[in-house]
Amino acid sequence: MKLLIKGMVCDRCIYVLSEEFPKLGLEISDIRLGEVILKETNEISIDQQTIRSMLQKNGFDLIYDKKQNIISQIKNAVEKGIREQLDTGEPVKFSILISNELYKDYDSLSSMFSALEGYTLEKFIISKKIDKVKELLICTDQTLSEIASSLGYSSSAHLSNQLKKHTGFTSSYYKLMRRPEM
Repeated sequence: MKLLIKGMVCDRCIYVLSEEFPKLGLEISDIRLGEVILKETNEISIDQQTIRSMLQKNGFDLIYDKKQNIISQIKNAVEKGIREQLDTGEPVKFSILISNELYKDYDSLSSMFSALEGYTLEKFIISKKIDKVKELLICTDQTLSEIASSLGYSSSAHLSNQLKKHTGFTSSYYKLMRRPEM
């Protein structure tokens, strides 16, 4: 049984669900961003409402609608692009990445995203990048310049302005949130 899952955007999401499904007595055959494939040999018959309840408790949901599935794939492509930028240090052209991942015209995907999500795809990409910037500032010793470079920003000043605009805080604030080494 293949389940399409809304809200799976990182490796931690995969980890959480790989821990939660067995608690319901369900064995996972394969798990990746946006989907879980359950083994057909599961003898326990659990209704979708029980699965959905577990998913919602952990910040996820089942996807039933074809358009919602496309939105989920777009979000996964954005996460993939951000990871790719960090891994390679090369800027990613998100319009090309998303279009290639979904085999559809970027403009139509962007319009669908805006219509269903209530904000633009560009704002979503910026938001995800800002989330990653906050994580890197808190969890690593990277400077804002290093982070800006690895995420394809034109300058650390541009990133600093975006961070302040979207969060209300400066990079210094997030650096202060680091846990002291013990």
